[in-house]
Amino acid sequence: MADAEVGNQTSIAEFILLGFEILPELQMLLFLLFFILYIATMAGNVLIIVLIIAVRHLHTPMYFFLGNLSCLETCYTCTILPRMLASFLTGDRTISLSGCFIQFFFFGMLASTECCLLSVMSYDRYLAICKPLHYAALMSDRLCFKLAAGSWISGFTAVSIISLLFLQLTFCGPNEVDHFFCDYVPVIKLSCSDTYQIELAAYSLDCIVLLPPFLLTLLSYICIITTILRIPSTSGRQKAFSTCSSHITVVTIFYGMLVIVYMFPRTNSLRALYKIFSLFYTVLTPLANPLIYSLRNKDVKEALMTVFYMFMNWKRKHASPELC
Repeated sequence: MADAEVGNQTSIAEFILLGFEILPELQMLLFLLFFILYIATMAGNVLIIVLIIAVRHLHTPMYFFLGNLSCLETCYTCTILPRMLASFLTGDRTISLSGCFIQFFFFGMLASTECCLLSVMSYDRYLAICKPLHYAALMSDRLCFKLAAGSWISGFTAVSIISLLFLQLTFCGPNEVDHFFCDYVPVIKLSCSDTYQIELAAYSLDCIVLLPPFLLTLLSYICIITTILRIPSTSGRQKAFSTCSSHITVVTIFYGMLVIVYMFPRTNSLRALYKIFSLFYTVLTPLANPLIYSLRNKDVKEALMTVFYMFMNWKRKHASPELC
């Protein structure tokens, strides 16, 4: 009888993303705000990638990983913001089941990859500060490539397993996703299938794929801070800390938001607050990363000035014949 009842239920073809409960007259204002954030995020991260490729003295392991992070943040932004902008502009908050699955897959893959990539970057800083004499030999180009590729492959593999289980779920109503994108928790709640397997798989993969990178990041910075405190001179401590301060800021923001959104108990009274914190790590963090690394990093600022002077010299050379 139970099987017959499930079989008679109609599967839904689309979801409605409730997003933020706001007044209709604010839709255009929010569209302009998030459109500016979208352009700024894309421009900032693409600029970081271009600088790392174009400027020779940025061809180091730290900036290789930073380039991967900027590439990831660019993809992150393209996964979330275009759909949000479309809903603000048209008022259409529906998303097809397949569209929701694609957004769910890429968001999960990029979030998992970022956890791994941040741990790799913290390990790189650990070697640079705690084992400076062996850094060049240990962090070879081949190892850098393997660590970066391993981060992307780990994120892809983990989310692929969850996605295969996701495809087996049945959604027969209601179809209102209480979020501004297709995140794991609010979408799974809408399934009328048994979600035990996918929840167990998600928990297991969190322990296998996400927990070790977090612990590696934590352990790396415990060792880094211990080493920095042992440096006798104040200038030496400041110089050592400056090489990892930007990364510490990024890690703190990313993991802080993840803990608040996914680890704290969910209550109806805090629904809007959870969406705001989700907004921080999906929209504002990709925007903040280029600013943090450029404003607090001497090498990036020098590279930016180098590219600027190269452009001005090129422009002057091509403009001089016309003036003559």
